Amino acid sequence: MTNLLLQFAVASATDAPTRHLVDAGVARIDVIAEGRGPLIVLIPSTGRGSSDFDVLAVELANEGYRVLRPQPRGIDGSVGPMEGVSFHDFANDIASVIRDEGGGPAVVAGHAYGNWIARTVAADHPELVRGLVLIAPGAKKWPRELSDAIMTINDASAPTSMRLKALELAFFAPGNDASSWLEGWHARVTESQRVARQNTQTDSWWTAGKAPILELQAENDPFRPPGTTDELAKELGDRVAVVVVPNASHALPAEKPAAVVQAISAWMRKL
Repeated sequence: MTNLLLQFAVASATDAPTRHLVDAGVARIDVIAEGRGPLIVLIPSTGRGSSDFDVLAVELANEGYRVLRPQPRGIDGSVGPMEGVSFHDFANDIASVIRDEGGGPAVVAGHAYGNWIARTVAADHPELVRGLVLIAPGAKKWPRELSDAIMTINDASAPTSMRLKALELAFFAPGNDASSWLEGWHARVTESQRVARQNTQTDSWWTAGKAPILELQAENDPFRPPGTTDELAKELGDRVAVVVVPNASHALPAEKPAAVVQAISAWMRKL
């Protein structure tokens, strides 16, 4: 009987992902779901979709979590206004996904740009957020060349060698293969997200409500200049736990998925 129960538990955790649409008012959000257990919602980086979390989601599901991956507006089945939007519009999309799942509360994990949306969800909908995981969040300021690199990467007409060099500069640590990220960019989504940032007052989301925060930093992340490791922790106090992952850059979930899963699981067990 024990072996049968163990087999059932393993099968449950590794069930094939399912896909469904969530009505978010003016938007419809395409959601990939897998696993069973405490709820985690993953939000991808600028201009990219939730396939970036393919490995991460499977491993989190195997750890005993229910993992939801909402696609940003403009990717796959996610549709909605993409002009005149703000972080708060994107946060409402995520809130609708959590409510559709039963209201959580969820741990909301945002990668890079996604960390801003995660923090906005916590600020606007605190009742839906159990905790936040900020994956490779940038510091308050970073070199302009990194923003320029993102534009180069999104330019499908640019030579592959130029785009790869930009990826290596902005997203991948030395020695890590950046070629897998030559694909998967959505220029229209990137532009919509850029405008949303311009349309959003920083003080409306920066402190992320009152949820506890795990800040997962990458040791070689150029968006996190030297001396800024404790930037958010100094501001928000003991709400923030900081973990630095070695040999990784801004594409942290793709470079070191096992380390990310380990850190999230250890932190969530303490919530």
